[in-house]
Amino acid sequence: MAAVHVTVWDDCDRVRGGWAPTASGAPVTPAAAAAPALFIHNIFTWGSDSTYGFAGQRPLADSRRLLLIDRRGYGDSPDTARSDFDVDAEDIVEVLGDGASAAGLGGAHLVGHGNGAVAALIAAARRPDLVRSLALIQPSAFTAAAHHPVVADLLDRVRDGAPGIPDGVTPEQYLRASTEGLGMAMPEPTSRRLRAVATSMRERPIWEAEIPLEVVRSAALPTLVICGTWERAPATYRKHVGLPLMAVAESLTDSLGGRLLRVPGCYPHTQEPAAVNTALREFWG
Repeated sequence: MAAVHVTVWDDCDRVRGGWAPTASGAPVTPAAAAAPALFIHNIFTWGSDSTYGFAGQRPLADSRRLLLIDRRGYGDSPDTARSDFDVDAEDIVEVLGDGASAAGLGGAHLVGHGNGAVAALIAAARRPDLVRSLALIQPSAFTAAAHHPVVADLLDRVRDGAPGIPDGVTPEQYLRASTEGLGMAMPEPTSRRLRAVATSMRERPIWEAEIPLEVVRSAALPTLVICGTWERAPATYRKHVGLPLMAVAESLTDSLGGRLLRVPGCYPHTQEPAAVNTALREFWG
C-alpha cells in the first residue's frame, strides 16, 4: 500500500463496452484498453487543486483512469519533516507497482509539473518498465540543463548562498511574497494551502537533484515537454523563473528526443487546460 494519498478520477462508465464522444468530441476506446495516467504536482499545491494542481485535467478521465498523487506533506498525504524528490520518486514507483498501472498494460503514463516532473524523471529512470510515457510540464530539472547560460546563472546564484527563508517568516507571508511580491494574485490562504506552502518552504532544494538522463534516454520513453511562453508574466518573475524554466524545457526536449509544446502563460495546465489536454490525448494515443 502506497505511503501517499492518491486521488482517483475515473469517468469512463459511459464509454465502457463501446465508443462514445469525449469532452473534446473525439471518440475513445473502452477504458479497459487505456493505460492510466499518474500525475505528480509542484510546490504550493496538491494533486486535485484547481489553482496550481491538475483539476483542469479532469476531462481526461472520460477515456482513462487518472491517478493524482499528493506528495508527502501536501493535500491528504501524511506530514513530512522535509519534502524530498528522491523520496517522491520512490513513492511514485510504489504507486506504479501497487496495481495502479493495471495488469498487462505495460505501465502508466507519467505527468509531472515543476518539482513533480523531476521526481517523475527519477522514478522513470528507476523503473522504466512501469512507465509508458513522460509528459513534463515546466520541469524544474535545472541540473540537467546546467550548460545553458541562463540556467548556469541561476545555479550560481543559489549555490553561492542566495538568501534563504528568514527565520520567523510564516507560510502566509511566504505565499504573499511569492505571489503578490512578484506581481501575481495570491490564492486564498486556506489551511490546506498554507500547509502546502509550509511543506514547500522546507523542501529539499531542487538544484540538488541528480537526474539520470542517460538512463531515461536509453529507455526510449516517448516524451512530451510543455512550457509556457511567459510573455505576459511580470518582468521579475519572467527573468528569474520563466527564462530558466523555458531553457530547461528546450534542453530536456533535445536530451530526451522529445517534443516541445509551447502554450501562452506561466502555468500551462491551469491557464490553458484545453490546449494541454488536447496535447495529452494526442500524445497518449
